Amino acid sequence: MPSLPPRPAPLAWQVFRGSDAVRRGLLTEHQLRGSAWIRLRRDVYADARLDRDHALACRAVAYQLPAGAAIAGPSAAHLYGVVHAADFTDEVHVVAPRLTGLRTQPGLRVHTTDSAPMPTGQPPRTGPARAAWETAAWLPPVRAVAIIDTLLGSGLTSPTELSTLAAAYAARPGGRRAQRAFALADPAAQSPPESHLRVRLMQAGLPRPAVQHPVRVASGVLLHPDLAWPGFRVAIEYDGQWHDDAEQFHRDRRRLNLLAGQGWLVLHVTSRRLYREFPALLREVRDALTSRGWRP
Repeated sequence: MPSLPPRPAPLAWQVFRGSDAVRRGLLTEHQLRGSAWIRLRRDVYADARLDRDHALACRAVAYQLPAGAAIAGPSAAHLYGVVHAADFTDEVHVVAPRLTGLRTQPGLRVHTTDSAPMPTGQPPRTGPARAAWETAAWLPPVRAVAIIDTLLGSGLTSPTELSTLAAAYAARPGGRRAQRAFALADPAAQSPPESHLRVRLMQAGLPRPAVQHPVRVASGVLLHPDLAWPGFRVAIEYDGQWHDDAEQFHRDRRRLNLLAGQGWLVLHVTSRRLYREFPALLREVRDALTSRGWRP
């Protein structure tokens, strides 16, 4: 059995500067190129056992941040626990005072500002409300709203905070875009795909659906379809990966049969239909609403 690569205790499970490790005699340059370590950025390395997620990318970027700069937008959201906000290979977004001279480079997207962002935490990041505004201002709305939904649903920020920030930053670049994204957000959303579906339907001109709308059926059971238009008794259920569980699938179908028994028209949406067959899906939802009396 091959021996494990040596890992000096001070470097185990850490992100570090390679030049510092060599200078301190913890590693040689040859050892630094071994399988025990992963090179993240120029002169920034990490224990190869660490999870390769966006948080690791953020930790690496933190070594390059000048005073007053902070990880921001979707990258900050990831650090607050919104895992779907960014992946390991995505650019790390940072905001930095213009005078620092920090510039965009591979793996790093720099947004400059005339004032320091008042970072918090380690690695330094903008606060949750500001991260939501930055996300809304910088990303396409479908992706941005899903991140904002999770920030709201997790209690990390509130509609009131976002409204206040949107008003204060209205004149900044991306201000109107952020206001539109905030108007689309909903803390009741249960998953990113459900958020993506809701926003795409609204962008296509359909009326805004209620999220997790409560419907009490004759037996007394309270149901919460993912998306619903109560005035037309049309609902959508998103079938996520958990439907691979046969028992859960059975319970879900029984629940939706109860909903149909109350006169609701229930449509089912899969990941494939959402991301690969959306035009056909949109026609079906529009036809369902039209059949129940909706007029564009």
